[in-house]
Parts: sequence; structure tokens; C-alpha cells
Amino acid sequence: MTRLAALPGRGVIAVEREDRVAFLQGLVSNDVADAVPGRAVWAALLTPQGKWLADFFILNEGARLLLDCEQDQIPMLVQRLSRFRLRSRVIVAADASLHVHVAWGGPPPVAAALIAADVRLPEAGWRLLATGPLPTTAFEADWDAYRLSLGLPDGSRDLEAEKSVLLEAGFNELGGVSWTKGCYMGQELTARTKYRGLLKRRLVPVRIEGPVPLPGTPILRGETEVGVMRSGRDGAGLAMLRLDALAGVLGCGDAALVPVIPAWMRLPETVS
Repeated sequence: MTRLAALPGRGVIAVEREDRVAFLQGLVSNDVADAVPGRAVWAALLTPQGKWLADFFILNEGARLLLDCEQDQIPMLVQRLSRFRLRSRVIVAADASLHVHVAWGGPPPVAAALIAADVRLPEAGWRLLATGPLPTTAFEADWDAYRLSLGLPDGSRDLEAEKSVLLEAGFNELGGVSWTKGCYMGQELTARTKYRGLLKRRLVPVRIEGPVPLPGTPILRGETEVGVMRSGRDGAGLAMLRLDALAGVLGCGDAALVPVIPAWMRLPETVS
């Protein structure tokens, strides 16, 4: 049965005019040309040093590209993207008339909405942008619990601005990076991280036995700190862990954490 939830914590930025694709292409981690009707592109904006600033879904409405992003990040994103317009024929502005929804568990409902598949995983469902609220069958909390079960990161809840590296958070396996499209801001560190095998930690799902730790709570193996808690709900969460701490039981506040590595995640052969 299809479940449909509104995501009031997200909003929309519209990128318009004839240079919209080329403009975003030089800035974000994924291939903007792959955003076609019915198919979203998941991409990130990085610092020049290759650290995460924000991620979003790019949906193609025809004459506009629409960025489904965190509501609280919209002012920052509009300001940063506008800074790079230079002579590009492009307009970047928030579109408060659009409401973000997500559907999963079955075919998306037929409604007056722009619908695009979330390409991170087949189970991830669809993103929907509508000019008004849609009749929902689930709550935002239901979606949050579901995406945690899949191991999908949720922006600033799971990544740290100007600190996190994309490949730590699964952007390679989940299709958030294009390795063939050409240059974009922060590309050098992202490529070096992949080809030189520089990762030392990963964002991984964990089973929580006990009270859900607050984000930022240190994770311990014995007396040694091996990671930090990120988002969590109802016995499941995501944690940033050292690669040598992805097995066994770990301590975090008053809870015990057990890493649960999803089938889609690819780890170095030395990790067991």
C-alpha cells in the first residue's frame, strides 16, 4: 500500500531561464542533465575544499529546475547560488507556493503534483511537489523511520556543514556523485577520496538498544571514542563511525548501538 507524507521541514528553490542546466552543472556533485521529467537527481553543493554544505533533489518541471531542499537552508542556498551567477542567464529564488511530499511502498498517487522517482534506492519511493497539501496517509515521522531503516542520510541531521565528505555518507553508492560529467566545485577532494581510498569513517545504520542518544553524543568502544551519533528514532539511527568500529556492540550515552550494514553499502575489503 502506498504511503504519502508531507515534509514541512523541506521547501523548494526554483532555478529558471535558459542557462539553468549549465549553471547548476558547474556547481553541484551530480549530472544535472539527468534530471528529466519523472526522474529526480540527488546532488550536493560543496565548499571549494570539497566539504558538504547542502544536498537536495533536482526535479525538472520543463522551464524550471526545482530544488527540493531543507527549509532552513533555503536562504543560504539562494545566497550562495546567486553569488555564482556572474553573466549566466539564470534566476535563483525560493518558491514558497510548492509543498514537498514523499511517497513509498507502492505507486505514487495520481494527483496535481510534479512527481519524480528518488533514484537513491528502488525502495526510496518518489518525491512530489504540489501547489497545495495532498491527502496524506502517513506522517513525517513514518517517513523518517523508513528512511532510517534504509540507511538514507537526511541532510544536516546526518552531515556536518564544512566538515563532512560525500563518500562518508554513501553518496557514491546512492548515486549522488557523477564521475564523468566534468568539473564542479569541490570535485578534487571528492575524486581524491575515492581513487586514493582515503576514507576513515562511514555513516552507517545502527540498532539502538535503550534511549535514543542525542545527535552529537560520542560513541565508545570500551574507553575509546570511535564515532558520533547522528539522527535516530524508535530504535534505529545513523552514526558516523570509524571503519574499524563497524562490528560489535558500542556504547553511546545510556544506550548500546549495534551497526547494521545495509546491502547497498560498499566497504573496503579490510573491514569486516
